[in-house]
Amino acid sequence: MTKSSQDMKPQARPADAMAARHRRVGAWLGLVAISMVGVAYAAVPLYRIFCQVTGYGGTPQIASAASDRVLDKTITVRFDANVARALGWEFQPTQRTVEVKLGESVLAHYSAKNPSAIPTKGTATFNVTPDSAGAYFNKIACFCFTEQKLEPGQMVDMPVTFFVDPAILDDPDARKLSEITLSYTFYPIEEPHARAAEPERPAAQPAEKPGGRS
Repeated sequence: MTKSSQDMKPQARPADAMAARHRRVGAWLGLVAISMVGVAYAAVPLYRIFCQVTGYGGTPQIASAASDRVLDKTITVRFDANVARALGWEFQPTQRTVEVKLGESVLAHYSAKNPSAIPTKGTATFNVTPDSAGAYFNKIACFCFTEQKLEPGQMVDMPVTFFVDPAILDDPDARKLSEITLSYTFYPIEEPHARAAEPERPAAQPAEKPGGRS
């Protein structure tokens, strides 16, 4: 009696099947790990975009043009300035407060000075308080998130143009606000410094025996 072709086909051993399954699981886990790394790298810029779009956490909006509506109702904008200790700049607003109409484009100024004896670089982050005002505080132009380099003793003017959206009156939580604070904080930009090359040391010479050569 001859065996059928199905009976003649070699059967996979249990150990081989288990090894193949482990390879498939390992491949899937690798893909998941790579995906998680990608999400982690994208989280910061995505979170920043989310905050700028929604005003979450008091993040001001970014506007490409001035408001097309200006109301007679006014609100006070207060300016705040902070510097990380590691940077050491002198940073402050030129004006402490300004009264603005809703929808009115306003130009305000900050000043920064590097009192150190070396060039230093910094970048500024910003937010507004109360948080509920973030969705209605629109910056048209400012110095935030850009690299600023100051030479020793250099002082610069840093303007910011903004308006408060009249739509704030439609928000039950924000319509009662009488004051908004715009706050900037400067942080240092660290740069890698190449280590100075050490001078070559002469090769050690064998010590000469007292009394000269034998």
